[in-house]
Amino acid sequence: LLETSPGVAEVTFVEKEPAERHTIISWEQKNSCILPEDLKNFYLMTDGFEMTWSVKTDDTPMPLGSMVINSISQLCRLGGSSMYTLPNAPTLADLEDDTDEEGNGDKPEKPHFDSRSLIFELDPCNGNGKVCLVYKHAEPVVSPDTEIWFLDRALYWHFLTKTFTAYYRLLITHLGLPQWQYAFTSYGVSPQAKQWFNMYKPITINTALLSEEADSFVNKLDPNKVFKSKNKTPVLKKKPPSQPAGSQKSHTSMTSAKTSSLAGNSSKK
Repeated sequence: LLETSPGVAEVTFVEKEPAERHTIISWEQKNSCILPEDLKNFYLMTDGFEMTWSVKTDDTPMPLGSMVINSISQLCRLGGSSMYTLPNAPTLADLEDDTDEEGNGDKPEKPHFDSRSLIFELDPCNGNGKVCLVYKHAEPVVSPDTEIWFLDRALYWHFLTKTFTAYYRLLITHLGLPQWQYAFTSYGVSPQAKQWFNMYKPITINTALLSEEADSFVNKLDPNKVFKSKNKTPVLKKKPPSQPAGSQKSHTSMTSAKTSSLAGNSSKK
């Protein structure tokens, strides 16, 4: 499908060997949890997933789409303490607030950065956030129930799917477009990502997401009007030339002398 799309070039799929069963068992023992059955079967088929594609701009390929699922060795815990951190350094657990809203109604309970949840990174999302495998109930014993959540750049959680299989389908159907995970957030994708969505529509895209309802985010400034040079020249008021005090006195004395002489002449007449 991608290779037949206009402008798409360099569709690359990295084939990976299946993960060894003992590698999966050692991961589960190390992290004290059991992988979901569908994710375990996925790793037994291929140790991770990586597919990228580019678009041609001026005959130069530009990387655009990226679909990634970390291998079992890169399925690392998020917020885990590092041996190189300072003793009093802040951690993600410090972001926890007891006043956070718990799951009610249609909204599921959000994961926790502290010991109440176990969070593992499935997809780094090219720095736009992180897709995570979440064990929400880790105390006193880790529950086998898992969910897939998206952690955005502002460290807010957004629910994606209940199973890994459902997330894998979402990953494929959205073609790995930039920031596609933000379509499942309350603020949606960015205007730039929306343009790519319009060009290469995901297979199961909701067309309402692509409508121009958020015109307030579009820059409507006309640069020709904003930076138009004004030809009006400022009007300068002419001030009378200022005279020195001495000349002003002589001028007044001369006028007074003229008036007095004129008065004498009239009286003589």
